[in-house]
Amino acid sequence: MSAVLAMPRDRDRVVDTVVRAFVADPAFRHFFPDDATYADDAAAFAGWLFDRRVGHGTVWVADGGAAVAMWEPPHPARAADGAAPELTVPDPVRRRLDDYEHTVHRVLPAQPYWYLGVLATAPEQAGRGLARAVMAAGLDRAHTDRVPSVLETTNRDNLALYEHLGWTVHDSIVVGSMTVWVLTNA
Repeated sequence: MSAVLAMPRDRDRVVDTVVRAFVADPAFRHFFPDDATYADDAAAFAGWLFDRRVGHGTVWVADGGAAVAMWEPPHPARAADGAAPELTVPDPVRRRLDDYEHTVHRVLPAQPYWYLGVLATAPEQAGRGLARAVMAAGLDRAHTDRVPSVLETTNRDNLALYEHLGWTVHDSIVVGSMTVWVLTNA
């Protein structure tokens, strides 16, 4: 299965994939702990991430959005109109997101890098290699640009998989009650 660049029309499928893939993810449950509002808040966040990246040509999908990789380049260009999409979530969610970003930023590499912000596969499509395909598209761009790739995970079970795929742990930090591992792929 090959990866293709996502288009704005892929948004709904991508958001659905991310929301369902991360329902038990430690970070997403930290950001969105309330079961009653999880789907709406996680969808708002996933949609915001998609909207920020799709126009840069850094979101790849496979199988119509059953898997997605949302990458951010080292120096993302501003939107043509200078406007950035606004994230609309409740204040407590925004505070948790801001705290996470501020804390994790302290252990990210100093040099430019491609950042893999989201890698998700629809649960019923897991095991088909779709995530590897969409991840590879961004890794290829990073290698072309001759900069490393960076991602973080809060799921200890992901470490072995990422290491098997050539990622190495760069650093880790604790946010709230969870450990965040930052990995690089040069």
